[in-house]
Amino acid sequence: MTRRRVCVVSGGRADYGLLYWPMKEIAASAEFELQLVLTGMHLAPEFGATAAQAERDGFTVAARVEMLLASDTAVGVAKSIGLGVIGFADAFERLKPDLLILLGDRFEILAAATAALVARLPVAHLCGGDVTAGAFDEAIRHAITKMAHLHFATHAEAARRLRQLGEDPQRIFNVGSPGVDYIRRLEPMTRDDVARETGLDLGGRVLLVTFHPPTLGSTPALVEFEELLAALDAQGPETTLAFTMPNADTAGRALAARLERFVECHAKARLFRALGSRLYLNLLRQADAIIGNSSSGLLEAPSFGTPTVDIGERQQGRPRAESVISCRAERRAIAAAIAAARQRPKAPVANPYGAGDAARRIVETLRAIGDFRALTQKRFFDLPGA
Repeated sequence: MTRRRVCVVSGGRADYGLLYWPMKEIAASAEFELQLVLTGMHLAPEFGATAAQAERDGFTVAARVEMLLASDTAVGVAKSIGLGVIGFADAFERLKPDLLILLGDRFEILAAATAALVARLPVAHLCGGDVTAGAFDEAIRHAITKMAHLHFATHAEAARRLRQLGEDPQRIFNVGSPGVDYIRRLEPMTRDDVARETGLDLGGRVLLVTFHPPTLGSTPALVEFEELLAALDAQGPETTLAFTMPNADTAGRALAARLERFVECHAKARLFRALGSRLYLNLLRQADAIIGNSSSGLLEAPSFGTPTVDIGERQQGRPRAESVISCRAERRAIAAAIAAARQRPKAPVANPYGAGDAARRIVETLRAIGDFRALTQKRFFDLPGA
């Protein structure tokens, strides 16, 4: 039996952890051959050059698509997308996959979807149908939906929006978030082990901070970030602050430069360019709260019972567990939300993004499709009565 080639594109740490178990399931299947293509932040030293982590995890990298310019201005990001389309066109022509799997909403993934569209390469899209009002990622996510042919949604509301976008209900599958799969299969580390591997002082209160540029907000990203840093500065020297690197979005490097200066002045603060999924999730498990505007505070933190302080509008529109506290991007509001998080008991809560069985369900769905190429015949599916 000829194994069908399933190509997965990953642009960085944000999607790699979510793709990990679907890729493991594909690689373990006798029916599929996994082709992993890495791009974006995976290949950039300033973000930890995390391509090596994929190889340590046992994956063979089939192609690397260099596309990330040193500039993170609007012009620089637009040019990076153009370079990505060129690079993916070459990669797909050489690899000749039968199906492409894309996740989420970043501009690197938009470049891959664009190249696939004109190559008539069928696309399975993970995590479509979400709403994130504070970032242009939302428009990218919906655009990829219209270029995709199979849809694996993370919750029922997202699946409903996919139908509203004109996608065929028979091609929409609500499987939950594959990030919860990683948590379910995660080998817990002791607090001492996490402290040893990170070099952090975990003897007292620990805040994990992940803040990315809100690309559609009316307030500049650096202004919002200064409000967050002011609120964190007020937490006192006894609080350990573990920062992760901002994404390579518009103004991301300005945030990173400001963060480096902040960390230099705070003995118990540290910036991590790339923790890796295993260590990041174990640190999230040990932290007293996660602070910022990352989707991990909504998708993964509730499974640990770690309170989330979600700042500003970047994630506005996503379903939220009861452990998520939302606040304005203003220092007093952030400080009040952190204080409220301290009062919450740290216990697992119901996670609206599933129970951790997404990877198996995705692969079972792919296995049941006899001809991937037939998926490219796609029409707009009108809602009843439209």
